[in-house]
Amino acid sequence: MGGVTVLTASYAGAASAPAYARLAGLAAELPGELLVRRDAGWPVLAYDDAADAIAAAHELREAAARVPAGELLRIALHTAPAAGPAVRHAEQLLAIANPGQTLLTATTAVDLQQLRDLGVHRLRDLGSPERIFELTATAEPLRSLDQVPNNLPVMFTSFVGRQTQVAALRTQLSGSRLVTLTGPGGSGKTRLAAQTAAQLAERWPDGVWWVDLSAVTDAGQIPEVVAAAIGLLVESGDRLLLGQLRTRRALICLDNCEHIIDGVAEFVLALHTGCPEISVLATSREPLDLPGEAIWRVPALAPDEARALFLERAGAGDFAQTESDQAIRSICVRLDGMPLALELAAAWVRTLTPEQIEAGLSDRFGLLTKNVRGVAARQQTLAASIDWSYELLSPEEREVFQRLAVFSGGFTLDAATAVCGGVLELLARLVDKSLVVAEGGRYRLLETIREYAGTRLAEAGELEVARDRHLDHYLLIAENAEPLLDKDRDAWRSLIEPERENFRAALEHGLRADDPELGRRLAAALRWLWNLHATGTEGIGYLRRAIELAPDDRSLLQARLLYGYATVADTVDPFGYDAAGRGLALATELGDDRLRSLFLALAAVGEFFTDFQKAWDLTAEGVRLAAEDEQVRNANIALQCVLLSLWDRHDELRPLLEGAVDGLITSGERGIATTVLTVWSESLMSTGEPSKAVEVAERALAAAEPLGDFHRVGTARGQLATMLVRTGRLDEARELMRPLLELAETAGAVVSNLGQVMGLISYWSGEYDAAVEWVARETAADGPLAETFVPAMLLPSVAAAMRAGGRDAVEVLERAVALARRYNLPRILADALDQLGRVATVAQPDKAADLLHQALTIRVDHGLRTYVIDSLESLALLANHTNRPADATRLATAAATTRTELGLATPPDHPDLPTSDEPPLSLEEAVAYARRTRGARGRPSSGWASLTPTEQQVVDLAVEGLSNPEIGERLFISRGTVKTHLAHVYAKLGVSNRTELASLKRS
Repeated sequence: MGGVTVLTASYAGAASAPAYARLAGLAAELPGELLVRRDAGWPVLAYDDAADAIAAAHELREAAARVPAGELLRIALHTAPAAGPAVRHAEQLLAIANPGQTLLTATTAVDLQQLRDLGVHRLRDLGSPERIFELTATAEPLRSLDQVPNNLPVMFTSFVGRQTQVAALRTQLSGSRLVTLTGPGGSGKTRLAAQTAAQLAERWPDGVWWVDLSAVTDAGQIPEVVAAAIGLLVESGDRLLLGQLRTRRALICLDNCEHIIDGVAEFVLALHTGCPEISVLATSREPLDLPGEAIWRVPALAPDEARALFLERAGAGDFAQTESDQAIRSICVRLDGMPLALELAAAWVRTLTPEQIEAGLSDRFGLLTKNVRGVAARQQTLAASIDWSYELLSPEEREVFQRLAVFSGGFTLDAATAVCGGVLELLARLVDKSLVVAEGGRYRLLETIREYAGTRLAEAGELEVARDRHLDHYLLIAENAEPLLDKDRDAWRSLIEPERENFRAALEHGLRADDPELGRRLAAALRWLWNLHATGTEGIGYLRRAIELAPDDRSLLQARLLYGYATVADTVDPFGYDAAGRGLALATELGDDRLRSLFLALAAVGEFFTDFQKAWDLTAEGVRLAAEDEQVRNANIALQCVLLSLWDRHDELRPLLEGAVDGLITSGERGIATTVLTVWSESLMSTGEPSKAVEVAERALAAAEPLGDFHRVGTARGQLATMLVRTGRLDEARELMRPLLELAETAGAVVSNLGQVMGLISYWSGEYDAAVEWVARETAADGPLAETFVPAMLLPSVAAAMRAGGRDAVEVLERAVALARRYNLPRILADALDQLGRVATVAQPDKAADLLHQALTIRVDHGLRTYVIDSLESLALLANHTNRPADATRLATAAATTRTELGLATPPDHPDLPTSDEPPLSLEEAVAYARRTRGARGRPSSGWASLTPTEQQVVDLAVEGLSNPEIGERLFISRGTVKTHLAHVYAKLGVSNRTELASLKRS
């Protein structure tokens, strides 16, 4: 037989961890592929050839004989077309082996002469009996199902997953004589119950008896059917049956109890009363409601289990390695991990691709059908399975069940009451009947069951009525919650966020209605919802639809919709639609000063990129109109804080920051609070308080994270990462950004400032080309942001990376200077001037001095203590080059000391400057010293400016072609002196002969 042969081994009984460690070591020395499994407690190896597997089993047995506990080792081998089924069946075979046995199935037994035939046995996976062989001769009988009286059904497919549930049910049956598995049709109750019974069969010496009640229509027949299944005498009633079972220890499995639930409950009560050692394992779509009953609600398959089931039933293991795997995972999610639905879908693989099956699930009840001989009619289609439950409902239960279809993503009892009327008792019955799932105070329908209920609701002609009630209810919730937006947005979020799916459904219905007024009101009330969890694009879609349904409307509702659009578009599409301008005009027309103030803040955001002063004027008017309304006032002040920070007016900024942050956090306005805290952090870094800057950046991230919005969280993470980089915590910064980087790379998420932050991390990591590339789009001279302030903020960093990488950055720096002057950005202007000064230091020291002192003055005047350190280092470089070593040492020592005291990191391209052990000047003293010594002039030690007048004359004559004697005659000096002058010139200019000197002079 082809396929894969699996060898697995474990100890009989309890074995120590060291024993299993030894076993793992022995297995690792065998040939074959060692399979890695999450639940592995023992090794599993795979072989292409069964003979190789048998040889490995011999080798393992011989090796085990030489180690402690080796005599307890059990080995099993099985061959199957695919590894997954082969492993599961081999482990079932292993479970019936005795210590010292090596068992093989008939599919693996390639050489019967060396094997002992143990006959036909039934494994606990409930398949048909099969022939088992043994490599080693032992006297113990196999521990198969044949050793226990039973009539457990034969299952023609393997049992996939559910190991956690089987283990839990084993424990449950140890402590309870009645366990009922409940769940909707197709959830796998029957298979799970049968598998659990098989696993525990030896616990009941008088047998495990399976009783299928699906065909029983009269509860009076239950004792007769049970007696027939066990092989006992039968008479009318249960007296004779109970008498025969009174002294027996057995497990009776009652399958499909729901349609005669009262009769089953009466029978089980009598059984437990008269037969103390009889246990019952029941499956039903609702509990029996008996004292002592343990109710086990069968969960959906876990995603990996659902996928494994689909692949095995489809016989399509190869799909796992193809593009179809994504479609298969989607199928598993859309079918709620329901085993019957997955099996029905997998049956179509012979005809359709997984992608086609996924597309066909839009009509899942039409697609999920099959006709298999021996399968009950109720299990041949998904609809038929749910029909079985639906037909058992009372008319009142059916009505509620249908109406619950309008809910999406779950619902509360209040919501169900609003849509369906007084439903508490009926809802409880539907939960009991496994048609509604109750979890944590909320309720939901599995998506497959919800679609079925929706079909029934439409057939009853009640769909629109139910949707109208649903819209009314959620509109009431949204509008009643609106005051919280001004008082406690966290409370608003906790109330509204759990109902997001229902609000989506209500919006769709309301905006499609002939009269969309209710839908428009709901869109206006939910405006802040779309600032959460990166759903801004979806939100502006709803808001724009609502606006354009009444384009000529001049009401307050229209103004509120425009405000909602503008607030969401601020972080998604700030230039796509002039909602702020239109809204401001409408609010002015309506005379609503509060709304006008809010729109002024949003209009200022629109001007922010190109005209700072206009943005400031708009916010100033917004502050005036806000009067005593703190929240509205803070919306304008937040933008003023950004502007003051960019203008480096930190003395004015701090009082505004401290006043705004507390109010914003208290009211739950986390989005704006994040912005303000980010500005505060940047201000602290600039003014020489880096440790506090990190603390405030951490506060910004804490404020943003509950929003789950890429824009806010990305901004806050980026700010914190920037502060960590500047304080020498580069690895922490990189790790902080890693999740956002992965989102951008794998999901295409747009994360604010990602390029800027990653560029900074790259620069401080010494990856200079990468640093430039990260911000190439934002800084492009012909890009969409070219004439805004954005490139100005980035260009000095780009230039620093270019210079560190050996590239010319003068053009980039001159552009930065122009933009910084246009937008009045002192820090950026100083950065650019400082770097231009460093570039000019060698060739034009006087120009360098002017540029560097301009940068120093700007930094001192604006309190930019952190960046004053850079100025001192630049001036130290200039002093060193112009032969003023004492000045260079004093300035460099002061800069290095201050950098260390503040806890600032040293850049990777930091210049090599002289320092001393003498007491350093303070930062202020060093600034005063630099200014006092500005007039001191020294000649540079290299470059053209370093040449003496005589040396310059020698160079000119040498370049003209004169020889050393001729130059001596012309300048009245000896030829030896000419030679000495030329040697000095060569050293200062970095050349080695007259040819190179002439070439350098001409360039």
